[in-house]
Amino acid sequence: MSHVPPERPGPWNPPQAPGPHPPQAPRPPQAPGPGPQPHGQRPPGAQAEAKPSAFKDLFTGVGYLLRGIGWIARHPTQWLFGLIPALIVLAVYGAALIFLASQIDDLAGWVTGFADGWSDAARTSARVVAGIAIYGAALFLALITFTAVTLLVGDPFYEAIAVRVEESQGGAPPDPDVPLMVQIGRAVKDALLLGIIALAFAVVFFACGFVPVIGQTVVPVIAGLVSGYFLAGELASVAMDRRGILRKERFARMRANRPLVVGFGAATVVVFLVPLGAVLAMPGAVAGGTLLARERLAREPRPETPVTPGEGGAAGHH
Repeated sequence: MSHVPPERPGPWNPPQAPGPHPPQAPRPPQAPGPGPQPHGQRPPGAQAEAKPSAFKDLFTGVGYLLRGIGWIARHPTQWLFGLIPALIVLAVYGAALIFLASQIDDLAGWVTGFADGWSDAARTSARVVAGIAIYGAALFLALITFTAVTLLVGDPFYEAIAVRVEESQGGAPPDPDVPLMVQIGRAVKDALLLGIIALAFAVVFFACGFVPVIGQTVVPVIAGLVSGYFLAGELASVAMDRRGILRKERFARMRANRPLVVGFGAATVVVFLVPLGAVLAMPGAVAGGTLLARERLAREPRPETPVTPGEGGAAGHH
């Protein structure tokens, strides 16, 4: 069987309609220009900045606490400097928690007055659960407000530590052009607002503490994560306030990086639960919060908003 050329009719190449078909020279490759791109696509050569996975961000947050503690370990003078306000606040909080522990039986009995007619075993069980719920709620409230109050009392101390951390990483931003009394007023307002939020969560966790099994297992874990989230916000506030990023914008950026913030805060809560951990680790936690704010939370957000015709930009001009 003879080979049939492509230009001749044959069984593999049926005849085409007659008409002129002038040969066309191949087009040379064109370099990509800045013209409009299809909806939802990036210009050739532009690559999107990959967002870390939530799981990776969780452990990255833990790493920021370790980095902060490591920085303080290399600067022991700053550690001793940061212990002063933490010790003062710890003395007040410790006295309050010890007093609450001494009165917990009476408080549990008052809360469970409805169980007075129950059997001894049932009444005792109800009061034990109530006592755990009361003290757990108080501990949750103390964990959240301790950092806020310590930062408020020791603002000059921790501001100095944050500046030293930033200088060691390439330079600190300039002092905010805000009067001192305005800064103090903001700090007091933020602390009061945080206290109200913490009290609301404490009431919810107190009520959930009466749920059998879940109230003694799942609820404490959730309480630790929630307290860690707010704790991280307070520790990062020193560096973010210096950049003019105030409470509303700060929490918006925290929501955008929730796994990262929860990882850092939850690790800090675990350290703070160790006896004297809140005092000894407070300077390191401030250093870690400064690194977290500098490297992640204070960066300008880059939303991936595709350009469509009529919305401006290259696609909106012809």
